[in-house]
Amino acid sequence: MNAFSKDDVKLGVIGCGKMASAILGGVAKHKFLNPEDIYVYDINMEASGTLCREYGFKEAFSIKDLTQNVDVILLAVKPFIISEVLSELKEYYKNQLVLSILAGVKIKKYQEFIENARIIRIMPNTPALVNEGASAICANSNINNDELDFAFNLMSNCGKVIKTTEDKIDIITALSGSGPAFYFKIIELMAQSAMKLGLDKNEALLLSTQTALGSAKMIFENDFDIEQLIKNVTTPGGCTEVGNELLADSMIADIFDKLVFETMLKAKELG
Repeated sequence: MNAFSKDDVKLGVIGCGKMASAILGGVAKHKFLNPEDIYVYDINMEASGTLCREYGFKEAFSIKDLTQNVDVILLAVKPFIISEVLSELKEYYKNQLVLSILAGVKIKKYQEFIENARIIRIMPNTPALVNEGASAICANSNINNDELDFAFNLMSNCGKVIKTTEDKIDIITALSGSGPAFYFKIIELMAQSAMKLGLDKNEALLLSTQTALGSAKMIFENDFDIEQLIKNVTTPGGCTEVGNELLADSMIADIFDKLVFETMLKAKELG
């Protein structure tokens, strides 16, 4: 049996918070795995029970119970309790493929507890909740291509995915992991500026949000040629040119350099 065929794999999920729920929702929506082949466990039984009732998953009542029934384990707990979880998991680990969505927790951390663990790290983001996630995956040396493809295809159910290396994961954490919060703030600030000039809140937020959404889609449709897209909006001597010049004269590039850098450093500290 191919342990990573779509029809045969049994997936166990430890931790049933928002991100795990988003991933599992995408898996269920696209019928990537059979619901009865997905086991979920959370110390908060209300969280795991809710997922089981909504999607038809099987509820596990301990890490031992879950581990005995699956060949892939998705770790989705809070990073600060990972040592406790791994201490228990190592007692029952049976060479399953382990996927982890924990920010900052390096592959070597898992190997400190389970020496020969087969680990794939995943950095997802919250737009996975609306099937517009941006995820990156990387693996340790004993992962084969089929296993990496499984993780890639799993995350493709809730957005776009790239394959990368672990040395880039902290940068990706800053860019796309934390990035939604930064884009939310930019959208909010643009709307607030318009509100100060006379738009009401609903008008301003709708227009600012839709403009961000439409602009992002145009980038995809134009092969990421952002400079050309900017030129297309900008008429010499027109309104947009004034705004472009203001941005160029500001410290905005330095601010974003610092934003991504400091966020990346924090991700490194978590590991």
